[in-house]
Amino acid sequence: MRIKRLVGSAVGTTLLLFTAVPTASAAGTTAGTTAAPTRSAARDALDRTALRGTLDAFHEAGMYGAYSAVREGRDGWKGASGLADVDTGRKVTPNMRHRIGSISKTFTAVAILQQVEKGRIKLDAPVTRYVPELFPGADRQRGDAITVRMLLNHTSHLGDYVLGAFPSLAQNSTASLDEHRFRSIRPQELVRLGLAAPATGSPGAQPGSYSNTNYVVAGLILEKVTGQKAATYLTRNVIDRAGLHHTAFPRTPYIKGPHAKMYESFYGLIDPPRDYSVYDMSWAHTAGALTSTMDDLNRFYAKLLTGKLIGRASLAEMRRTVPVIVGPGVAIDYGLGIYTLEIPGCGRFWGHDGGVFGAGTISLTRADGQRQLSLGFTLMKYQRLNEEGTELEPSPIDEALNVHVVTALCDTPGTDAGTESKPSSKSSTSSKSSKSSGSAGESGSSAGAAGRERVLPDGLVGVDLSTGGQVVNPAAPVPN
Repeated sequence: MRIKRLVGSAVGTTLLLFTAVPTASAAGTTAGTTAAPTRSAARDALDRTALRGTLDAFHEAGMYGAYSAVREGRDGWKGASGLADVDTGRKVTPNMRHRIGSISKTFTAVAILQQVEKGRIKLDAPVTRYVPELFPGADRQRGDAITVRMLLNHTSHLGDYVLGAFPSLAQNSTASLDEHRFRSIRPQELVRLGLAAPATGSPGAQPGSYSNTNYVVAGLILEKVTGQKAATYLTRNVIDRAGLHHTAFPRTPYIKGPHAKMYESFYGLIDPPRDYSVYDMSWAHTAGALTSTMDDLNRFYAKLLTGKLIGRASLAEMRRTVPVIVGPGVAIDYGLGIYTLEIPGCGRFWGHDGGVFGAGTISLTRADGQRQLSLGFTLMKYQRLNEEGTELEPSPIDEALNVHVVTALCDTPGTDAGTESKPSSKSSTSSKSSKSSGSAGESGSSAGAAGRERVLPDGLVGVDLSTGGQVVNPAAPVPN
């Protein structure tokens, strides 16, 4: 099966061909990768040697730089491997600030649910009750049919604005990434671009379809009901309330504090990969503009999932999932700004991933809030097309990423992680991901490894701010 697009055909965030922990019969791995080791230490003691080794293997497989924070109860580990600047040789450190992309959506959803608790927003009210000006003329009927809940769980079927904001991507050219590096774009314009994009279905229809436009509209609703800029409200009532000291909306194109350069390859269209750490992030707004550290992300999700940011009823609403399409033939279980992932033998995890130009992030927390991983990395869309241009070639980076994630989240192979380890009844992870036969995910080096089970496909296509969720027709590469 031919890849129908180059843009967005593989993980924008480079996440998620997760595999279960290798069984004893699959102890060997693809050449150049490191197997997740068995450990006999006490369950609440992290295996630092294994974590260090698998993070180093991630870098050695080709990832420029990565930083990781893992927690089990009160036991924590942080590490970094690789380069923050490939030209100078400056090394990454564990506490570097990082653009977290669509993980920002969880923060925005928390803010909306706080306003639901105050009675200022109703989840099942039409969005036009709050922001009628965003749906003028012929779009008013459409807006009347979309509820706040539909925005947060991606069942509004609003098109994604990203390709409208960066039009060269539709021609497989990255020229607009550089042209708009210092552009400031208003969120209302992002919504207009989203409305101009083809709708993906009728409001409320399931499965939903992932769209960044939803969370820009949500941010504008937040501003309307609070009378504050979304960044101001989120800082005071979500970031500060969670005790996060290194998480912020950037006020300029520059990241404040220690950080790595963030390199974009765009599947080889940018060669060598180019640094996009300096960027005006107004184009991401409340869908993905935040910067943070891996420690802060773990703290945020632990507070959220243990009821310290919103009440029990709101948290229950957040964890009511629906199937959401994130790529051709691929769906995930998505709640309100958060999705769930079942890793066999490890338990159920909640979290999000994020990707912007040059920066990828994964943050996952076990349902009891005890076991956590947040991982940031600094080379995006490193996969390359084969000579025929039909599919993406396997990358050892994907396998090494999987091994580190499994090592961070899972105990000894075959053991229960201690919470909600029964298979999900919806099975929209492993079963639905298998429908993507012939996609980039099927060519991954670990896709058919003996003794492993696919949990999510090679990337949540569209769960990311790099390309949006629209299908792009193939076109000859254009010089960037």
